[in-house]
This record gives sequence, structure tokens and C-alpha cells, in this order.
Amino acid sequence: MLAGEGYRVDIVLGLPGFFRAIVTRSEEATKIEWSHESAWRFLPTIRSDLCGYQLHPLDLAINRLLALVGRDEPRDLLDTLHVHQTVLPLGAMCWAAAGKDPGYTPGFLLEMLRRRGKVRPEDLRRLHLVEPVDLHDLKSAWLEALEQSDAFVRSRPPDDVGCLYYSKSLGKFLQPGGEGDIVPHYGRPGGVLPVIVED
Repeated sequence: MLAGEGYRVDIVLGLPGFFRAIVTRSEEATKIEWSHESAWRFLPTIRSDLCGYQLHPLDLAINRLLALVGRDEPRDLLDTLHVHQTVLPLGAMCWAAAGKDPGYTPGFLLEMLRRRGKVRPEDLRRLHLVEPVDLHDLKSAWLEALEQSDAFVRSRPPDDVGCLYYSKSLGKFLQPGGEGDIVPHYGRPGGVLPVIVED
């Protein structure tokens, strides 16, 4: 599909269930990764005209958070902090992630995340970022996110662990803060499969 549109695709890594490629057209290039993801997820996959099906952004964010727990990759930290600031706060991600990987509790995930966040200037140069990142601001934002998340996790009822929270009136997933119409939304093994309709 990409080659038919004038892109060059160079496979960099090919493993069972995972491919990494550099996709180039003219002078521009990007790295793309395809993976066979577990069937356990919170939301249906999303159809993309560019690359087929992809994970819902919230499932992708929770996967990235779990990756950050297991490795100290600066890109995982930047992605997780970006999601915290723009999509879903870190505490709510930790709360949900404990449902995807039942070996963890939200508090234990936060404890593991406290060990992350050590980013050096050379790490950022390796990422080829579009905008510069100030390391002092990054560290401050990360520590603040951890502190806010700890307060949230301690405030939640243990019976809800492993869910996302959905506001019917706002029509979105969020971190509860007093809204009255919040309902828990659980993922499940087997996933939430998309319905494929041919046009």
C-alpha cells in the first residue's frame, strides 16, 4: 500500500509479531512500528486509511506507560507525560493499567515510575525532536504528575481498580474529580473488537 503511493519501505527489524521500518518519500522519513498486540484492551481499534487498524489512543497510552515501568526510555517518558497533560492524567492511566497487567497495583506502578525520568541531553538529541525540551521543566512536570497521581490513586475505591472512568455528560474518559455521572469502563481479554463493514 505504501509503495504504491510512492513511499520506500526499509524493514529495519522483523521479529515474530513485530516489525520496524523506515518509510521514506522524497527527503522525508519516519520510523513506523507494526506489532501483534495482545487482544486485551479497553476500546476498539481504530481504522486508519494510512496503515490499516491501530490501537485506540487510550490503549496505546496505557501500553506506553507499562513500557515505561519496565524500561528507562526517554521517548516513553515524553509520550506518557504528553498524554498526562493533554489526554488522561497519569493517575487514571495507572489505575487502568493495573487491570491490563494484574501483577501490578496502581500504587506499585507509581513506585516503579518514580524510578524513571532520568533523561540526559544526549538522550534527547538521539530522539530528533521537533521542539526542544528543557530538562529542568521536564523533571518538574514529571515529579508534579507523580505527586498528583499518588493523591488520586489513594482516593479511589479498591473495588474499581483496573478501569477507566467515563463521563456520559462530557462524552469522554477522564480522571474523576467530583463529576456525578462517572461510570467505570473495564477492558477485557479478547479485546473490544471493531465491526468491519465493507462500503
